[in-house]
Amino acid sequence: MEAKATEMVLPIIEANNLELVDVEYVKEGSDYYLRIYADKEGGITIGDCEIVNRAMSDLLDADDFIKDAYILEVSSPGLTRPLKKENDFKRSIGKIVEIKTYTKIDNCKDFEGELTAYDEETVTILTEDEKELKIARKDISMIRLAFVY
Repeated sequence: MEAKATEMVLPIIEANNLELVDVEYVKEGSDYYLRIYADKEGGITIGDCEIVNRAMSDLLDADDFIKDAYILEVSSPGLTRPLKKENDFKRSIGKIVEIKTYTKIDNCKDFEGELTAYDEETVTILTEDEKELKIARKDISMIRLAFVY
């Protein structure tokens, strides 16, 4: 579902000079949601979301590949957006990130620090106590920008 929706929405996103952050199809309670997260330099507006929502809604009505009833949502990934793509990591160098791991590393599963480096295999952060921590990407369950007060 997500791959097909991504294929459909990408031309709409690109035509409006936006960046596609993520597409997810999830069930929450008794409802299914098709969520499209988009962004742009300076932040996405409600108007941007409306344009994508209307165009995508028309395409979905015409194709009708999702058999269940669902709710289409188009929104910003938010301030604490997850890092998934190469551009997300590149844009976040020097920013504070939160990392959750599948298993404990040094008796801990939650980490926070400045993203200083990344590659296909690892993510490196500088913790508050100036400790450089390199975490294997395969061990990361979630990485996102931290909300700093």
